[in-house]
Parts: sequence; structure tokens; C-alpha cells
Amino acid sequence: MRSIWKGAISFGLVTIPVGLYAATENKRPKFRQLRETDHSPIKYKRVAETDGEEVPYESIVKGYEVDKGRYVVFTSDELSDIAKGVSGGVVDVVQFVDQVEIDPIYYRTTYYLAPEKTGVKAYRILEKALTDKNMVGIAKVAIREKEYLATLRADDGVILMETMYWPDEIREPAFETLEGAEDQEVREEEVKMAEMIIDNLTSTFDPSAWNDESREKIEAAAQLKIDGQEIVAPEAPQPTGVVDLMEALKASVEATKAKKAG
Repeated sequence: MRSIWKGAISFGLVTIPVGLYAATENKRPKFRQLRETDHSPIKYKRVAETDGEEVPYESIVKGYEVDKGRYVVFTSDELSDIAKGVSGGVVDVVQFVDQVEIDPIYYRTTYYLAPEKTGVKAYRILEKALTDKNMVGIAKVAIREKEYLATLRADDGVILMETMYWPDEIREPAFETLEGAEDQEVREEEVKMAEMIIDNLTSTFDPSAWNDESREKIEAAAQLKIDGQEIVAPEAPQPTGVVDLMEALKASVEATKAKKAG
């Protein structure tokens, strides 16, 4: 793997030079837009709104909109200097917390942090300490002109960094359908049924047991097209027609009980 950023972990008076590596990859099927007549790929051009003229990449600058149609222009160097001025180009660990204290809604993207040769021992010490204490570090880090809040955690001998959303980026769950929801009568027997469904479906999480069926079906369908075969679409499942919530819960309990027994 190739590192996408190089810096250092800083905690206390210890500095560990590290490289940042992507921990995940997007395997969703990729589609290109094509012209129908000859399947020529469609390309997009950067054009100016005022006259529609194409703008070369080297002539594009970044503008921060202060009012409608009014911008303050920043260069990439200026944005990098601003970001580095806040966190100094390091993963600056400022505190440690129990991971259960962090709501998963804050997590953005996961990366691997790997040590440079001069920092291997310090890296191992931090990784072992995080493992033994079962804690995560809260840090600030600047990557590509932007500063992030992040967590550091140990996993199977490697330190993972997960960038996070800032608190003011988390939206309040204000939905019209939930207004007055607290006034809905919830019977205890209905809750008990829901708890029984949860119990029947409770098991240890095994990532290898899950796969992207939609991606597999698209890959298989594409192969059929390559082989010149007809693609037959499966019939969509019909709704159960169950209206009564209690009956639906009872049916779910029985179904999940049978699944658990199997």
C-alpha cells in the first residue's frame, strides 16, 4: 500500500513518525454514462457560469462564499498553512476516553497508521498501552488542507485512526413524523415481543458471513451479457398484508425463533 499522508503521532512528550493508509475501499459496481448510439463515454467539462467557457484546471482557484455571489479567494498553500497552523501536521492526541463514550454517528473514515522505521518501538508501546487499557485517543489532525477531529485505537497490532465529524456537523433528528411520538401508547406486551425478537436474533458478529449481494448480481448479470445470454429478473417479494402490529410482532418472534433453532 502507498501512504496518502505522512506525519507523526504526538502524545505527551512522545512523537512517533507515521504514514497514513486507507483502511477501506469502495467495491460498489461502477457505471459510466455512455452515448446510446455508439456507447462513447461521456466526459464533463469545467465551465464558467457567466459565459459557459471551459476553464483549464490551472486557472481554477478556491473561493469561500461570504455573501450570495461574493467570494474570498484562497490558494492551496494558504489553506495548507491554516490547517498546519492549527494541528502542526501531526496527529495531536489531547485525551483518552473509553470507546463506548463515543456515539458512532461521529465516525467518518477509517485509516491505518503505520510507523516509520525510526518510530517502530514507540509505536508498539502506544499500541500495547491502548490495547491493555482498552481506551481510544482523541486527537486533532490536518490532512489535505483540512483539520479533523479523530480517534486512535488499537486493533490486532495496528493503530487505526478514524476521522470524525465535528459536533456542530451532527444534525438534530427533527422529523415531522416523530412529533408527538412520546404520546403514542406503547403496550408492555408489545415491547416484550420486540425484545424476544432481539433475543432470537442475537449472536456474535462475524464479518465474513456478510457479502454484497447486489454487487454479485450485477457482476453475474454483466457476465451473462458478455456471454450473450438473456437476463431474467427475479420476481419482487409481495407484501405480507399484516396490519395489526401485535400480530406482526408475534409472527416475527416465531420466525426468528425458528431461524435461531435452525
